Amino acid sequence: MALRLEHDDLGISESSFRWPEPDGTDAMTSGGATRDLDLLARHIRELCAGRPERLTGVGVAMPATLDATGTVTTWPGRPSWAGVDLRGALSALFGHAEVRCADDGDLAALAEAHEARCPDLLYLGVGTGIGGGIVLNGKPVPGVGRGSCEVGHLVVDRDGPLCDCGRRGCVQAAASGPATLRRAARRRGEEVTFTELRQAVRGGKPWAVASLRESGRALAAAVTGVYELLHPSLVLIGGGFAAAIPELVAMVAERTAELGRPGHPPPPVRPARLGGLSSLHGAVLLARGLPD
Repeated sequence: MALRLEHDDLGISESSFRWPEPDGTDAMTSGGATRDLDLLARHIRELCAGRPERLTGVGVAMPATLDATGTVTTWPGRPSWAGVDLRGALSALFGHAEVRCADDGDLAALAEAHEARCPDLLYLGVGTGIGGGIVLNGKPVPGVGRGSCEVGHLVVDRDGPLCDCGRRGCVQAAASGPATLRRAARRRGEEVTFTELRQAVRGGKPWAVASLRESGRALAAAVTGVYELLHPSLVLIGGGFAAAIPELVAMVAERTAELGRPGHPPPPVRPARLGGLSSLHGAVLLARGLPD
């Protein structure tokens, strides 16, 4: 959990902490959510201590799915949050400040578009899963409060590997960091760590390069599908896995170019700029009232 407070005098205060790992009872009770919220409240108090100004806006980047009332419907990483009135809980924490929540992938895309000064953009975050978002005319699609852009669950292979969502062939199941490591282990014939994969790719080991290239092809299929529908002018790829193995972006760019139709050149594919804090930057934009 990362917190960022921007002050009236243009100063910035930041803090980060980790919530405890969920235990076996968390999925059955709300105790885990209560514990998490208590810890969040303590860190907010510490971050705001000694600052005289009143909060005017709060932006929250969430990996959870919320319904129209602001209640958590699903959060695979923290199952005890299902049914929690998140909007109400946050309003209680922040008092009179307006609280706006949005999907973390959508906000990462918004922040990357703002940084690149590009109003029409597709962002893919490749890490333990695949998130991301689409920005058109400077606004996230489908829009704040209208659900999230689940680009990681585009189906790119009908007979592909099983995804956490229960379907087969989602780009997340084919191209996330763990998916790439599993593929590399099958080719190598033994388990592969992230560091081993990165070093092997840089060393040109065939099993590593082929495994990464297959992930790149799946991502390029997703990029091409989005482009045919919405025509973003730029594609940015971020996330911890992609940032640490930059060869992946080049592979996606190469395959995307190959998939272009005559007369319809695909958009450029480049590395994202904001690193692991892209969602946090997007939450700040949300707190400022963007996009409106």
